[in-house]
Amino acid sequence: MSQGSDLILSRMMALHPKIIDLTLDRVWRLLGVLNHPERDLPPVIHVAGTNGKGSTLAMIRAGLEAAGDTAHVYTSPHLARFHERIRLAGTLISEEYLAEILEECEAANGATPITFFEITTCAALLAFARNRADWTLLEVGLGGRLDATNVVETPRLTVITPISVDHQQYLGETLSQIAGEKAGILKRGVPCVVGPQVADALEMIEASAARLGVPLLVYGQHWHVTQDRGRLVFQDETGLLDLPLPNLPGPHQIDNAGVAIAALRCLGKDEAACGAAVSRADWPARMQRLTRGPLVDAAAGAELWLDGGHNPAGGAAVAATLLAMPRRPTHLIVGMLNTKDIGGYLRPLAAVATSLTAVSIPGEANTLSAETTQAAAARVGIAAGTAPSVAFAVRSIISRDPSARILICGSLYLAGGVLRENG
Repeated sequence: MSQGSDLILSRMMALHPKIIDLTLDRVWRLLGVLNHPERDLPPVIHVAGTNGKGSTLAMIRAGLEAAGDTAHVYTSPHLARFHERIRLAGTLISEEYLAEILEECEAANGATPITFFEITTCAALLAFARNRADWTLLEVGLGGRLDATNVVETPRLTVITPISVDHQQYLGETLSQIAGEKAGILKRGVPCVVGPQVADALEMIEASAARLGVPLLVYGQHWHVTQDRGRLVFQDETGLLDLPLPNLPGPHQIDNAGVAIAALRCLGKDEAACGAAVSRADWPARMQRLTRGPLVDAAAGAELWLDGGHNPAGGAAVAATLLAMPRRPTHLIVGMLNTKDIGGYLRPLAAVATSLTAVSIPGEANTLSAETTQAAAARVGIAAGTAPSVAFAVRSIISRDPSARILICGSLYLAGGVLRENG
């Protein structure tokens, strides 16, 4: 009888002392033992970038499914449960099948060092190879060149969403260096859709593409997207699409929608698929309005929102989203990891935040203390306090401002905890 997946996953965490150790050697070794499932996948769409990967991938998936196609999907990290990382032909992997695949990979690997992300990526690829679907959507975990997902020799399409500074300790200090790592997913002759980029990043992507003969479809050159009179307008050499605004909130989702539409057009999908991409995508904890559960009950007449963005570009996107909403006093509840640029994340939010309540992230060894987050907020001009928990913070804000807009933000790990506890 198969053991529970949680038990197997906890054992896998102990197979390599480092959580992140970028190399493909361990992945290639295990894939070889597993008879190379990465060579037997449905056509692959591989998505890299700093911000917008998940939202863009969710829109591509919505468009493909509206066209009658099925897609395997691999994303990370998960929010509430590990199963969220793996969809088989559109459906979340079952507990029983997940445990079976994980056990097989664990047995094949033995006690040989391998990171948690590497071995679980191999498990996902094994599941995908054994189940029918029309497409495989792979989201890069970190970087691109040495990411465990970068093992498919000839994907059907690659996608690079906007690149900004994050994970410098692994990817390099400059945007050009980081873009070079992301561009590592480019494959000879395989087209690549490129979202909005700063000049240094685009220059590096274009240089990598030139070396490999990669046809690029670049925002601002080969396709354009804008918001006009409450509609999304997309244009490329094929023509113009007049579509509804994305159902995922925030001005930044206009650009993400453009990337997804450009990808779908490259795959030969029609206007109906593109319309579904922007109107039917589902991606939790990206400016998600919470509508039920104990926290919502505690918030009474207040608005309660959740966002997992955690770098400076994520903070700017959240600020722009809040500015575009009807005016309402906005109180932030923030928890962050100590590996993130907290000042860079909070600075754009100073213009929209009435107050900030800092919390630590339960169960996370790398959490910033509430006091450290409070001090960082004060440095950028946000009136800040601390609370022992998100629930305590919500109750405290409501007692002061019953009609507030409350946004819980700063980390996907904090967002995941909120979703688990809030049903």
